[in-house]
Amino acid sequence: MADVNRGNRPLSPHIMIYRPQMTSMSSIMVRFSGLGVFAVAILVVWWLLAASTSESAFALIDGFLTGWFGKLILIVATWALWYHTLGRLRHVFWDFGYCLDVNTSEKLGMGMFIGATVLTILTVLVV
Repeated sequence: MADVNRGNRPLSPHIMIYRPQMTSMSSIMVRFSGLGVFAVAILVVWWLLAASTSESAFALIDGFLTGWFGKLILIVATWALWYHTLGRLRHVFWDFGYCLDVNTSEKLGMGMFIGATVLTILTVLVV
C-alpha cells in the first residue's frame, strides 16, 4: 500500500460547511414537497374510505378537514403540489439540455417558489 498522508487531505463537502444555494435548496424542497403531498394523499384516501363506510367515520375526518387546521393543511398541500409539479417540469427542461447554466437554474428555482405561491392563491380563489 502506498504511503499516504491522510492528515493533509481536504474534508469532503458537508452541508454545514458550504453556503446553501438556490439550486440545492429548491431540489431539497422538491423532495420534501413530494413527501408532504404523499402524506396529505393519505388524508384524502382516509376521507374517501370514511365516506364509503359510515356516517360517523365520515363526520370525524370531514370535520377535521373542513376545520381551520384542516384547511391550513390543505392549502399548504396545494402549495406543495404546485411546487412539486413545477420542480418536475424544471427537470424535464434539464433532461432536454435546456436551462443548465447556473444563472438560469437559480432563476428557475426562484420562479418555482413564486409560481407555486401564485398558483396556490389562484387555486384557493377559484375553489
